Amino acid sequence: MPDNPAKRKPVIGLTGGIGSGKSTVARIFEDAGCAVINSDEQNSIQLANPEVIAELVSWWGKEVINEKGQLDRKAIASVIFNDPAQRKRLESYLHPRIASDSARLTGKFQANPSVRAIVLDSPLLLEAGLDAKCDAVVFVDTDDEIRLARVKKNRGWSADQWRRREKSQFALDKKRGKADHVLANNSSDLDELRSLVDDILQTIETGLSSTD
Repeated sequence: MPDNPAKRKPVIGLTGGIGSGKSTVARIFEDAGCAVINSDEQNSIQLANPEVIAELVSWWGKEVINEKGQLDRKAIASVIFNDPAQRKRLESYLHPRIASDSARLTGKFQANPSVRAIVLDSPLLLEAGLDAKCDAVVFVDTDDEIRLARVKKNRGWSADQWRRREKSQFALDKKRGKADHVLANNSSDLDELRSLVDDILQTIETGLSSTD
């Protein structure tokens, strides 16, 4: 627990390529006392919102909903990954909603004395401009062959599906170049990864303290 409950907590952005293991890194930050705001979870909440469902059906028709009246994420993925303009349209609609919810949660966690830092775990951290709200950005750096193996095993994607989705995001060099810290995640040794996360977290905390 922070010594001074009123002290501002660092906001840390988490980015990396698809399959880099950001979720594992986020859990380690959480275990270390951080609050994690997960954009995928926020996105799922938005896609379950009746207002959002109605809007997307007005764009793309009833083909994007299932028999339960819920949005069919596979159908939506088929639309946006085959049409960059439609992907941009969806992002422009959802990103402000997610950013607003993220800001609300950030304020809540800033006021919680048991929270050590706030981590924004977002696959589109840079694309959505969320890095501007961060005190530091951490890039999870993982070799391509490891990332591909992970998405094949955990998501059932083909190499082509992985590459197409990766092309819809900023290039890895751009993400890496915008990061304040690079975290190597090529090992299956979780203790090693925890040590690396702890070092980065302490460095960020120290840096924020020196500027307050």
